[in-house]
Amino acid sequence: MVHKRNITGIILAGGESSRMGTDKGTLVLKEKTFIQHIIDAIKPLVSDIIIVSDNPNHDEFEIVRIEDVIKSAGPLAGLYSGLQYSKTDYNLVVSCDVPLITSKVLQQLIENYEEGLDVIQLESQQKTMPLTALYNKTCQQTIKQLLDKGERRVRFAVSQLKTRTIMLDDNLSSALININTKEEFDAITN
Repeated sequence: MVHKRNITGIILAGGESSRMGTDKGTLVLKEKTFIQHIIDAIKPLVSDIIIVSDNPNHDEFEIVRIEDVIKSAGPLAGLYSGLQYSKTDYNLVVSCDVPLITSKVLQQLIENYEEGLDVIQLESQQKTMPLTALYNKTCQQTIKQLLDKGERRVRFAVSQLKTRTIMLDDNLSSALININTKEEFDAITN
């Protein structure tokens, strides 16, 4: 198993939140922002955490914030930026729109790592979750090549890497609920 001293947590919070109409990372659920929920879930598993975001408001979390190296290229560019900045071989990547994520769920990614793999991702409800995954730092080369060719799809990038997909037990699937709209937000707050 990979030791936490060799894992960086990367929170991807640079999205435009166009469907939500406001910054998803700073939405409040149970008295904490989405980003704070993710920090709390990642912290026990990693040696360091960074936030990838061009939004200076995210400095309030007192965690290193880096900006996208390649602007306006979506979450794949955010992933690349985080991997490029990271000082560790392994990187626990979580997007800011999964506020119900838990350390227990993320631990499964680390426990299922094997030498030679580039990515360990979760699958829930027949949907892979490449933005809740463990990435080897070496992935940044392939991702950069894809970005240079105009590719923006994270799932396509993952398909080009040595990937293992871990099926999440149905009783844990709520941890991966993706909140992108006001309706989805209302559904988890009621």
